Amino acid sequence: MPVLLIGTLDTKGQEVDFVRDRLREAGVETIVLDAGVLGAPSIQADIAREEVFRAAGSELERIREAKDRGQAVEKAAEGARRIALDLLAQGKIDGIIGLGGSAGTTIATAAMRALPFGLPKLMVSTLASGQVRQYVGVRDIMMLHSVVDISGLNRISRTVLWNAALAMAGMVKKTAACPENTGYPAKRMLAATMFGVTTPCVETARQALEASGFEVLVFHATGTGGMTMESFILDGLIEGVLDVTTTELADELVGGILSAGPDRLTAAAITGIPQVISLGALDMVNFGPPETVPEKFRHRRFYQHNPTVTLMRTTPEENDRLGKEIAQKASAAKGPTAVFVPLRGLSAIDAEGQPFWDPEADAALFQSLRNWISPRVELIELDLHINDPAFSAALANKLLTYMAKRSCV
Repeated sequence: MPVLLIGTLDTKGQEVDFVRDRLREAGVETIVLDAGVLGAPSIQADIAREEVFRAAGSELERIREAKDRGQAVEKAAEGARRIALDLLAQGKIDGIIGLGGSAGTTIATAAMRALPFGLPKLMVSTLASGQVRQYVGVRDIMMLHSVVDISGLNRISRTVLWNAALAMAGMVKKTAACPENTGYPAKRMLAATMFGVTTPCVETARQALEASGFEVLVFHATGTGGMTMESFILDGLIEGVLDVTTTELADELVGGILSAGPDRLTAAAITGIPQVISLGALDMVNFGPPETVPEKFRHRRFYQHNPTVTLMRTTPEENDRLGKEIAQKASAAKGPTAVFVPLRGLSAIDAEGQPFWDPEADAALFQSLRNWISPRVELIELDLHINDPAFSAALANKLLTYMAKRSCV
């Protein structure tokens, strides 16, 4: 059960050595990768820094001569990523752990993000108590706050590093005994997207899909959730998609804080798996507390979802563009695709009498879909609200129909 242990051995050698010893005591062997540049390594590495930079298409001496710290970190990250992937392909690692400040965290997590879901990943970082999205991305990386700087061993750092070693040892030893691998019948996996304002729809549909023998992974459409789902699809883990809540497209278009990027709603199309798409929460764009809303939007219609979330109603013009985007992405799909239109509202607060009820804005979205969608895509309009049980049932039944046909291929 070898673990890849990444650190800069010119500045973190003592701490890496401590973790290596604790892992060995726990019965776990290590492969130590040195991502340092300037000073001499204080302990022996299994993978020397020269090898790391060569893997990134560079040379250590060239990096030193450039005296560009940013470039050095970038190359070390790329080298560590490529080496980690190579070790995994050879079956030589069962987990990965890193120690570091900003540079070390950037380098080690670049390698972690390249590795598949389920492989234990643990980063001991001085940055773990802050915003870590750029380090974690869509992977299952455990971030452990170092509490004190990783600079020498003391009663605090020893405790944190000891716990990190024990956590990694426990994970790699128990991976083989995970319930996923023992005693549970394998089920075909589907993905679904949900927001609080589309929960009734997704929950009802999920129950129907699970009753038919599928396992359903529900992703919270908060930017990271949509990105993670897309990555799972591209990794081949998902066989069908119930993409009820496409709200992240609105944040990407308008400039909200929950964008999943321009590639949202593309993975299922590329891979050709069945997808059933709807328009959940496209009536809104997400911001933080009211004072964080950009000045240019101050004249718009808002709803305070909670003290930290401010929702802004999408306009007819924005919905026209969203309809075209969804139609074009759906029309590019290689596999069976349907787009369901809930004519009586897109979310819990987009219904008659609710704060975001705006028939004109919704009509612009619906008409844009009609204008741009390919005849190869099923466009199904129902005189229902998105959270009506009958709408949920229609979504689930359509995906089940697609999946049944897929089984016969």
